[in-house]
Amino acid sequence: MNSPTLYRKRLIPPEYILLKNDVVLRREKDILVTKWDTIRPKKTLDHGLSAFFWDKGIKVSKFYDHDNQFICWYCDIITYEYHPEHDSYVTIDLLADVLVYPGGTVKVVDLDELADARTQDLISEELLLLSLHQLNDLLQIIYSGRFGELTAYIDEAEEKDLLKRNCP
Repeated sequence: MNSPTLYRKRLIPPEYILLKNDVVLRREKDILVTKWDTIRPKKTLDHGLSAFFWDKGIKVSKFYDHDNQFICWYCDIITYEYHPEHDSYVTIDLLADVLVYPGGTVKVVDLDELADARTQDLISEELLLLSLHQLNDLLQIIYSGRFGELTAYIDEAEEKDLLKRNCP
């Protein structure tokens, strides 16, 4: 499988990072699944897997701690740029996030950052509205009981990766 070059762009705090250590596990037209270790050491978060749903503007990540215990699903609202001449993706974080905990609790976070980004002219009105619409679409998926349709891509890739590593 050809692995594209991956970048992450954040508006708050401003950041543009090459994700050089992310490993692509699956690549399709509108979906990319990766595994990764945290870029900067964190108290709890250590590693995880992410599924980028380019057509939905959603990145769903499965977070694990240092003991390989599942923490939560972390969903970023995103947009992206694809550069075919370099086979590279730039994922742009649109700030609104949704956490889904093992017990089913859903928490929407960082809407204040989205408002601040607009006030500071860090995000256009068009991207602000896109972020809110995509956030609404994600919440509708979660509330209607269809979140498993998104997380299944990660679970399947994780299972295949584990099998691959355990086979001689």
